[in-house]
Amino acid sequence: MMLRIDILTIFPEMFRGPFDASILKRAREAGLIAIHVHDIRSFTHDRHHTTDDYPFGGGAGMVMKVQPVVEAVEYVCQAAMQDGIKSPAEVILFTPAGQILEQSIAKALAAREHLVLICGRYEGVDERVEKMVVSREISIGDYVLTGGELPAMVLVDTVARLVPGVLGASESLAEESISSGLLEYPQYTRPFDFRGEKVPAVLLSGDHQAVAAWRRCEALRRTFERRPDLLVRAPLSQDDGVTLSSFVRLPEPP
Repeated sequence: MMLRIDILTIFPEMFRGPFDASILKRAREAGLIAIHVHDIRSFTHDRHHTTDDYPFGGGAGMVMKVQPVVEAVEYVCQAAMQDGIKSPAEVILFTPAGQILEQSIAKALAAREHLVLICGRYEGVDERVEKMVVSREISIGDYVLTGGELPAMVLVDTVARLVPGVLGASESLAEESISSGLLEYPQYTRPFDFRGEKVPAVLLSGDHQAVAAWRRCEALRRTFERRPDLLVRAPLSQDDGVTLSSFVRLPEPP
């Protein structure tokens, strides 16, 4: 099944390049994903192609208008149906008020046939867009960006690599950071010794069980030290609990 992604933006030129290299390029050439970028200005009805206006009630900045965005969504959904896509689109608006993009969300989106990504700008998008056509709101982090274009690129990269066939080795997905619920263990390659910094001997031992145990331990250690919040939701075994307890250092009594 091919995943179709339609991106709606007032700056389509920003997408020239990011999807034409590496894994995304190969996935497009293989027919695993199709990415279409549309200029929202094409759906305006005035000679100046206006996509924003002053907010009702006053306030600083401008707001993206409802009509061009809604009509753009309707157009791409109709085009997808004509191309044989039968499932309804997941229409995503990038906004600070949305869910934080996590791997579980990316997996759910990778199973869809059609994604429509709305790149907001200015002070936001008319609320009626969300009510009329949006099915999911997403944020990529608690910080401010100038628009939804960069979040759209992040989401496309995150989702596309989960589409079956896009990555060669399925086991690489399972062991990556976050996918397993933990941060990934440290990785090494040649040379064995670089300026006195050596590769851990266990990785050269040829003992696969020992290597697996070391990697699990290091993944737990790294997660505990850098992202302890992940441990609350990670699937942990009793052995993992024993390993984690060895990292905890209680303060010395006075």
